[in-house]
Amino acid sequence: MTEQSHFHLPRPRLTLDQAADLARERFNVIGVVTELGSNQDRNFRIYTDAATVVLKVSNPATAAVELEAQNAALAHLGDLGLDLPAAVRAIDGNEIQRITIDGQTLDLRLLTYVDGHPLTDSVRLTAGQVRSLGDVAGRIVRGLSNFEHAGTDRFLQWDLRRGGEVIDALLGQVNDDARREHLRTVTDAARMQLAPLKGDLRVQTIHGDLTDDNVVSRDGDSISGVIDFGDVAQGWLVAELAATCACVLYRSPRHPLAILDTIDAFARQVPLSDAELTALWPLIVLRTAVLVVSGEAQVQLDGDNDYADANRAREWLAFATAADLDGAEVEALIRFMLAGTDAPIMTTDYPLAGPLDPAAIIDLSVTSAGYDAGVWLEPDIDARITADAAAQLGHAVTRYGEYRLSQTRINTAEESVTLALGVEVILPAGSHITAPIVGTVVVVDSDTVRFEAAHFDLWLTGIDAAAIDGQTVEAGTTLGTALGTAFGTALGAAQASSAGARHAARVARVTLQTSRLRGIRPPFFAAPSHAALWQRVCPDPSALLGLETARSLADAGALLQRRDQSFARVQEHYYQAPPQIERGWQHHLIDTHGQAYVDMVNNVTTVGHGHPRIAEAARSQWSLLNTNSRFHYEELVRFTERLAALAPDPLDTVFLVNSGTEAVDLALRLALSYTGQDTVLAVREAYHGWSLAADAVSSSVADNPRALDTRPDWVHLVEAPNAVRGKYQGMQSAPQYLDDLDGDLRDLADAGRTVAAFIAEPVFGNAGGVLLPDGYLAGVYERMRARGALCIADEVQVSYARLGKHFWGTEQQGVVPDIITIAKAMGNGHPLGAVITRRDIAERFSEEGPFFSSAGGSPLSCRIGLTVLDIMRDEGLQQNAEVVGRHLKQGLERLGERFDLIGAVYGMGLYLGVELVSDRAAFTPATGAAARLCDELLLRGCIVQPTGDFKNVLKIKPPLCLSIASADHFLDALADALGAIAPRAAQSPTLSAASSR
Repeated sequence: MTEQSHFHLPRPRLTLDQAADLARERFNVIGVVTELGSNQDRNFRIYTDAATVVLKVSNPATAAVELEAQNAALAHLGDLGLDLPAAVRAIDGNEIQRITIDGQTLDLRLLTYVDGHPLTDSVRLTAGQVRSLGDVAGRIVRGLSNFEHAGTDRFLQWDLRRGGEVIDALLGQVNDDARREHLRTVTDAARMQLAPLKGDLRVQTIHGDLTDDNVVSRDGDSISGVIDFGDVAQGWLVAELAATCACVLYRSPRHPLAILDTIDAFARQVPLSDAELTALWPLIVLRTAVLVVSGEAQVQLDGDNDYADANRAREWLAFATAADLDGAEVEALIRFMLAGTDAPIMTTDYPLAGPLDPAAIIDLSVTSAGYDAGVWLEPDIDARITADAAAQLGHAVTRYGEYRLSQTRINTAEESVTLALGVEVILPAGSHITAPIVGTVVVVDSDTVRFEAAHFDLWLTGIDAAAIDGQTVEAGTTLGTALGTAFGTALGAAQASSAGARHAARVARVTLQTSRLRGIRPPFFAAPSHAALWQRVCPDPSALLGLETARSLADAGALLQRRDQSFARVQEHYYQAPPQIERGWQHHLIDTHGQAYVDMVNNVTTVGHGHPRIAEAARSQWSLLNTNSRFHYEELVRFTERLAALAPDPLDTVFLVNSGTEAVDLALRLALSYTGQDTVLAVREAYHGWSLAADAVSSSVADNPRALDTRPDWVHLVEAPNAVRGKYQGMQSAPQYLDDLDGDLRDLADAGRTVAAFIAEPVFGNAGGVLLPDGYLAGVYERMRARGALCIADEVQVSYARLGKHFWGTEQQGVVPDIITIAKAMGNGHPLGAVITRRDIAERFSEEGPFFSSAGGSPLSCRIGLTVLDIMRDEGLQQNAEVVGRHLKQGLERLGERFDLIGAVYGMGLYLGVELVSDRAAFTPATGAAARLCDELLLRGCIVQPTGDFKNVLKIKPPLCLSIASADHFLDALADALGAIAPRAAQSPTLSAASSR
């Protein structure tokens, strides 16, 4: 066989039945057979009554002596403290069986099964798994260091000593011209770096593929066993680590520096030589390239190899990630990780920029008032803020270790790179800079110098030190600044703030940054996921300015513990490890690390977070008056007139309260008082609030597991009109639900009970926005009014233009209730609720005495409520909800055609739901998948949560200002997350017929 043919190895042809026959005939093993994935072999797991075993059918290109070497290596490694497979002897006493089947001569082995969860089952690697991979790879290398066998001297396309040959042989299998050329350029550079090192790299027997495919875990965070030794061969010792690091890149492309933990764990088992440290990164790049070309070739050669085909996209992503990183920087980081110092930067008698006022330190954090009203998204905002401050204070200084909001990016699944690793000083033009300690000044470019101190480099921009390039200077030596910047002119009229224009002046902007990566300029900003490493590499330079070290950021986890100590835990929070959210803007939420999330769940904030008109309305009214509604003031009249005008005729009278719960509670009292009757009808599975009365008509077991067993006698539950999951299905199922209601009404009449009210949401909100069957509410309301009962529409979640086409949810059903309850949307997060009804109903209630809500209808609440309505009108938010909601729903339905986890898509406008099911035919709730999907979406920059009695419906009810761009980002993130946890394409049956309308 030629070496060229080693690159083209189709898997053996073998069916499950043939595998079962061979296991029985050769090993006397009988059981249930399933196939496991492999690039070039065939692996079959067999469940027997006694144990689970694996039948391995090797590629014909693998010689028997090589299989013997694998078995011997397994026996040799028995004392590593890892679970490893063991060879099982066949009926004839041999470990390897040669057979001929369908014209193929194949070798079989039977191995014991290593129990545990494959790391491939995890959507992403945990920090513990990343380290454990490196640790296990190091232990295997150490264990094999004295292992020798003739079968390890073999040709493998995964042997990175031949990586260049593999690329040359298989590059033509890449059909895309641009990708092929990029591969060539990147791998040629890696091969050039490796060429002078080859003679200094240690060679021994290695596993060769210590990756997620070949390891398992019992506890979820550390590796307990290694399951495959098919690539055992002679190779470079450091190539073992390169293969493992490439796996980490493949699994964590958004956090590539996670490989540093893998490397550190490996090096604790097997210290690396200087040559190996230099070779490691180009070997990682080469490994990702070999995976890419091999995957392309294997899929073309072996078209039914789903295992190889499914891996291609992530292999390309791993290669692209490796290719984009700066190799010199990565090598420097590796060396620092293994041997770097954490000595702090010492204070000096010669502050670099002279005396600086601590009051001139500018806040550019996520909570900075300078970023209000969304200006953090404007270009050059930091320069404007700091120049304004310098103009007023004489100078300005930014903070080290601050997560800057100006660096936050929206509508992206990528991590925003926000952590400042240096300090900026804004000084009058021509100010002088002083060398803080003894060092050598090296001019890098026209305004950048590197000050080489004993244990670190100090990088300075805005410095003109050409006269002393390459010279050692004493502490206290004066260095010049570059020419100042005309602030008002440089930014341009469009970007310059009024303050900036007013204080336009020539200023010098000097940046300083310390680095322990000698001679390599570090980035000025780092990603939060790599904060600990980069802050070790680039320690705080504040001491060189004569300033105190920057304050450390509060830990979100510690804050959560404090919350649990003082705040009742029954008041739950989203996510097990929630981000600490401290700012919002429009439909975005931003955490303290400057990461932005599209808010897809916050229907309380109707017009968006941080709206300047609401902030100004609150400020203005607070400065005038805030009291209770027993006083006489204009804002209450204006607001109630506005609400009454929006309500459908004949509703004309408004009660103002604090919340949806209080509104529902009051609505029930109004109905009982007006009718004098004794029973309230409520639909199953609904949620209406937490007060005694509102909870009484709530029967959602997701909100109260004992809901169905604890209803008071005055509440009677009727069948939930859920057209998808309910007793009767389809949008034409109203007559059947109404027939059941008629039966309920007869039973109540027979028992001598009279109906006071019927309460329901006009859209089934708690189920995720399920529209009621056509004509359902019309039929119910007709029956109620015939009995003198009132009809209450709980519009707390679904009204206020959220449905897009309709302002009120009842409009979708073509009915007018007797009482409407509203809240949530009214105050944009401010506690505000209302009950709207007829004058006669309100007047009858007065017979029970005056009604009063202490803060309901306060001047502040009314002013905010009016401002919300003004914003909705002025910014066309109802129209936006219709346009963006339609676009979003169509996108969700398209995803339903791709992923069978999506069983139905509900709702309209910007009140939507996505029901997740594990089996479409049985419509089995996928509760676990919903929770997992929400976690995955959080990592991709989207916040959404599950609802419904089974917690399997994604509730999608974002602020009404949601943009098409953000909706598309959510759809992309959802598709990516679905692909990670449920990659199968949709199968019949299709989405529920009642999923859209």
